[in-house]
Amino acid sequence: MERRTFITTALAGTACLALGVNYCSSDYVSVNKELDDKHRLLFSVLVPVFLDGALPDVATLKRDAINRTLDSIEHTISILPQESQAELEQLLEMLEGRLGLLILTGSMTPLMLRNQPELIEMLQSWRTSYMDMMVTAYQGLRELVLASYYSSPDHWSRLHYAKPTFLEDMNS
Repeated sequence: MERRTFITTALAGTACLALGVNYCSSDYVSVNKELDDKHRLLFSVLVPVFLDGALPDVATLKRDAINRTLDSIEHTISILPQESQAELEQLLEMLEGRLGLLILTGSMTPLMLRNQPELIEMLQSWRTSYMDMMVTAYQGLRELVLASYYSSPDHWSRLHYAKPTFLEDMNS
């Protein structure tokens, strides 16, 4: 067997195996699309990674902050232009599917089953990628999460920021 034939056969076999696993296997984590149409489960994995150090240390406060951020992300997505919504939806669908994960991250392990260092490494590789598409995906997700988190006045105290007061507010 020639080396070129062997390599081609190995690549074709690997691609078939990846496609077969994607379509025929039972998922580790199945996402019910009707119940999670806003990608809350996916964002609940990404929010703590993007907000590492900004979230409160107390578990209940941290959970509440994450939930407020997830609500804000949902609202922010709803007011994006249709084209941006479509692009974001495509990215999120790829991150929730096995084949999309393989293409975007090089692994078919669902994000929900990855630990924080693995997620940080994945996002860091996107941030420093030579492909503009990957850098844009990273920046878009990061900006969406950060803007959604800091849009809540409850989170401003960690920045030592206070809402400005105007003369009208002082006269009231």
